[in-house]
Amino acid sequence: MSVEVGHPAPEFTLKDQAGNDVSLSDYRGKQPVVLVFYPFTFTGVCQGELCEIRDDPSTFENANAAVLAISCDTRHAQAQWAEQQGFSFPVLSDFWPHGDVARAYGVFNEQLGCANRGSFVIDRDGTVVATFASANLGTPRARAEYEAALANL
Repeated sequence: MSVEVGHPAPEFTLKDQAGNDVSLSDYRGKQPVVLVFYPFTFTGVCQGELCEIRDDPSTFENANAAVLAISCDTRHAQAQWAEQQGFSFPVLSDFWPHGDVARAYGVFNEQLGCANRGSFVIDRDGTVVATFASANLGTPRARAEYEAALANL
């Protein structure tokens, strides 16, 4: 991952599942943000990870942190998936220019054209306070990794 702890998080604006612009700067000075990059919409491991956050958001709520899930899928695919799964947090499309935000954070998989599983905890001032990633696309991130990362706020 090319974004390092202690450095400013790269700014971005992406469309959410409803077509609204969501910018990282929307949260600056208000609340911490957890960026959850995931490879593909409508896939089992990705669905499992995001459903775990949906089903038990307490780890994030206790830290008053907003969750922003990001993949390189189209907004329309994400809208359908988010509605089917009942995701209440923004699911952001990094589709075009394809993977620009994933590249800025160092988690774009050039071979597959998707984001790798990488997470970034950003404090309310916009500074990265923790990062972690899965060993591979088939391995989900553990809840304990989020808990440890959020302890850095």
